[in-house]
Amino acid sequence: MKITINKHSSICINGNIYIDPLQLESEGHAKYIFITHSHWDHFSVEDINKLTTVQTIIICPKSMKDEMKAFSNTVVFVEPKKAYEVEGLKFETFLSYNINKDFHKKENNWVGYNIYVEDKRVAVVGDSDSTDELKAIKTDVLLVPIGGTYTMNVKEAAGLTNLIAPKKVIPTHYGEIVGDKKMGKEFQKLINKNIVCELLI
Repeated sequence: MKITINKHSSICINGNIYIDPLQLESEGHAKYIFITHSHWDHFSVEDINKLTTVQTIIICPKSMKDEMKAFSNTVVFVEPKKAYEVEGLKFETFLSYNINKDFHKKENNWVGYNIYVEDKRVAVVGDSDSTDELKAIKTDVLLVPIGGTYTMNVKEAAGLTNLIAPKKVIPTHYGEIVGDKKMGKEFQKLINKNIVCELLI
């Protein structure tokens, strides 16, 4: 499995599964595009258009129905705490929200995804604090925001990671719009030794 991060929380899995594409330098061909929520740094019409073909399926929260009128592609609207299978790809959704700030309200029903790829689960948290819902996730690979301000910070994200205990963790949401690249190393030092911490930013 190959996971890359363009920047911030713009993630690609195996070259055809994209999550929250942002400021892409070149066009691609996405089979699936997952959107966690409607903020500009996670939902970019311009970047989605760089990736879409007639076969591309866009997956996003049900609360984004108005925004998705801009696309003619197949759109799958999802709700938190549910399991889905779309064109053979299985995934589950969970709530992503703030508990001590107002940027991402729980009632928005914005989501993160636990995507099944090559018999492994890849959890992409989206913008969230360390919540009870996240603490209950079971996954093999965890992509977790660490930048603070709009999400959990380095220490909170490390604590959550060590509790979930994935095989691998990849920190996101730092080094560009919020936080600096040094945060990745700080996060890595706090991760339990039995968890592989891969820095892609």
